[in-house]
Amino acid sequence: MPETVQLMITCLVDTFFPEVGEAMVKVLERAGVQVEFPSEQTCCGQPAFNAGLRSEARPLAEHTIRVFEATGGYIIIPSGSCAVMLRQGYLELFADDPPWLERANRLANRSFEFTEYLVDHLGITDLGASWSGKLTYHASCHLLRGLGVDRQPRLLLSRVQGAEVVELPHVEECCGFGGVFSVEHPELSAEMLKRKISNLESTQAPTLVVCDSGCLMNIQGGLKRMKRAQKVVHIAEVLAHQENNR
Repeated sequence: MPETVQLMITCLVDTFFPEVGEAMVKVLERAGVQVEFPSEQTCCGQPAFNAGLRSEARPLAEHTIRVFEATGGYIIIPSGSCAVMLRQGYLELFADDPPWLERANRLANRSFEFTEYLVDHLGITDLGASWSGKLTYHASCHLLRGLGVDRQPRLLLSRVQGAEVVELPHVEECCGFGGVFSVEHPELSAEMLKRKISNLESTQAPTLVVCDSGCLMNIQGGLKRMKRAQKVVHIAEVLAHQENNR
């Protein structure tokens, strides 16, 4: 029997990047996993939580816990920031409520970021993907610093046939999105984004790979406004791609 997982599609993927969710399903099924999708899921509460609005975040967190409690298997998330919310933010949110904290802990123990699940749980690094040309990788803040996930996406990209992976200068620097940070400090956010795009241009790679849709939206938006030719893709789209099936 194949392992069954639950797909958590995050607000940005659901609203702006459905192709990322489709690519995730394709990759997971290629890896021999059965994918289910709880349709009752909504926002995990991260934006409100990060803005300090704990009372507004809590109903969303409780709803997310209830939805996934009714399912079985691991929860796979295409976003380091949402994974951090489930695995760390919920534990903080319910720290003074033992019954809910126990439920949050159970959810946290089932939750994996997408590349983390493939490499650390399934032990898969080669998914038969192929891509022509240069790729460079941006390390999203929550993924790198919140989860400590860096080796996994790099290892997966190194196994993509035909791709030349080049290092992005100052890869660990934020792209300037930071959720509510980009709203509260737009000038700082814009300057950080300019630096990220300048570093991308220095690689001469036409494609930037990310693991978080917030970074995808922010950097892609900046490139379009600056009329640059580079594009940004989620790592699931690279891993799902096979040149001979174009």
